[in-house]
Amino acid sequence: MPDVIPSRTGGRLIVEALEANGVERVFCVPGESYLAVLDALHDSAILVTVARHEGGAAMMAEAWGKLAGKPGICFVTRGPGATNAAAGLHVAMQDSTPMILFVGQVGRSMREREAFQEIDYRKMFGDVVKWVAEIDEAERIPEFLSRAFQVATSGRPGPVVLALPEDMLREKAAVASVGASEPIETYPGLTQTAQLQKMLWKAERPLLVLGGSRWSDAAIASMQRFAERFDLPVGVSLRRQGLFDHEHPNFAGEVGIAINPALAKRAKEADLLILVGGRMSEMPSSGYTLLDIPQPKQTLVHVHGGADELGRVYRPTLAINATPNGFAAQLEAVHPPATIPWSAETRAANESYRAWSEPKPRNVGGVEMGAVMRTLRDHLDKDAILTNGAGNYANWVHRYHRFRGSKTQLAPTSGSMGYGLPAAVAAKLRYPERTVIAFAGDGCFQMTSNEFGTAVQEGAAIIVIVVDNGMYGTIRAHQERSYPDRIEATKLVNPDFAALARAYGGHGETVERTEDFWPAFERAQATGKPAILHVKVDPQAISPSSTIDEIKGKSLKG
Repeated sequence: MPDVIPSRTGGRLIVEALEANGVERVFCVPGESYLAVLDALHDSAILVTVARHEGGAAMMAEAWGKLAGKPGICFVTRGPGATNAAAGLHVAMQDSTPMILFVGQVGRSMREREAFQEIDYRKMFGDVVKWVAEIDEAERIPEFLSRAFQVATSGRPGPVVLALPEDMLREKAAVASVGASEPIETYPGLTQTAQLQKMLWKAERPLLVLGGSRWSDAAIASMQRFAERFDLPVGVSLRRQGLFDHEHPNFAGEVGIAINPALAKRAKEADLLILVGGRMSEMPSSGYTLLDIPQPKQTLVHVHGGADELGRVYRPTLAINATPNGFAAQLEAVHPPATIPWSAETRAANESYRAWSEPKPRNVGGVEMGAVMRTLRDHLDKDAILTNGAGNYANWVHRYHRFRGSKTQLAPTSGSMGYGLPAAVAAKLRYPERTVIAFAGDGCFQMTSNEFGTAVQEGAAIIVIVVDNGMYGTIRAHQERSYPDRIEATKLVNPDFAALARAYGGHGETVERTEDFWPAFERAQATGKPAILHVKVDPQAISPSSTIDEIKGKSLKG
């Protein structure tokens, strides 16, 4: 006699589907619209992290998705809860990160009346996510959850939104639980690998650029072996710096907005550009200046797991619809020529990167951020995780830190402020044994500073380095370039960030001299508490290479 399937609530069916798909932790801000899910989580082994704001919760889930390679999970309530979470969804979409956002919804009988906090989520999120749907019947939960995991992880990964009417979550259904979903890997064909080999044999100035998502440790290792066998210079696209060891002799640098001019020249003059995993969108392409649109001057090989991305902006000479894992798995079949003519160029590219990433004294103010980054580079373990949001302060991180391995950088290619702190919380919860450092400007930090309370509550001993120059520095720099001496809306009056850390129950110190930074960092580590180092920098130190007065002077002369 067949087993009788027990009747369970919609909330319980949701949690069962998460369990079946190996979800270890969810991030949320609680709401009455999904109480049935919270009730089911009470009896589950899934861990629940309660954030202070839905935007922070969504960014934590997005960061978890980056690290885990499978969807980060976030629950928020309807209306303002959903709108607050939109920032995290935007990061997930532009960064191609698997994520599922569950949103509590008004009861089914109340729809279309503009009920309390009612929103049409299909209209609201339609252009921001890969798929948005509302589950109307509890018995269809396994179907919708199966599809959600598949859509979020396959092709070009991204976010999915599922709305959950609160009465549906209380409804019972006797249905089988959903099984685990596996992302679909795509592989290059034999003719494509043969064509790639022919292109490499004809090349004189090739450049390999790694980017995007869906990278496993095995795929990263395979790409390194590929680069070594062909002695290729290797770049990583903006904020994907964990894809190649920066101390490797083939590393050429980060391809992005503050690119080494020598690397930009190398990319423009390459006769073969192999782009694996990335899209080479506005920021990685330095404002669409490295490749012509739609027909690049370089022979372009574009490898991407999402077929829709191939030829979308740039017309590749060879388009390969393959995931990074699938592509890397076939590279052993591609053989180098007997003589490699570009080895000297590879050495030159690496020497240029090393010179570019070596901080030089600027003597502007009491704290030199270049020296701070050099100190961290010399002392941190190579598996330390560095996170950041958006702002000029991030230029020092990207330029001067040498990332050594996968899953060591969490930063939004979408340029979302406030990302660093919630991302660091997620990283420390996933890897409690690793050092996790969040970098934030004073403006960036205050976008999500309340999530320091989440770090304290979870015992996530992150170290937040708040780089305080008293302004929205990136916008101020743009003002000085375009409207010198007409400064408006960029000044900030800030609190004592170290005192804020102590008020939450963490550790806080203020740093006003370069030589005081490392002792303060060591003390913060020794406490075993979440910590904030309030690093005060001179407003003139607006970037690694320019002061405000220098930017203004160039603008006035122009």
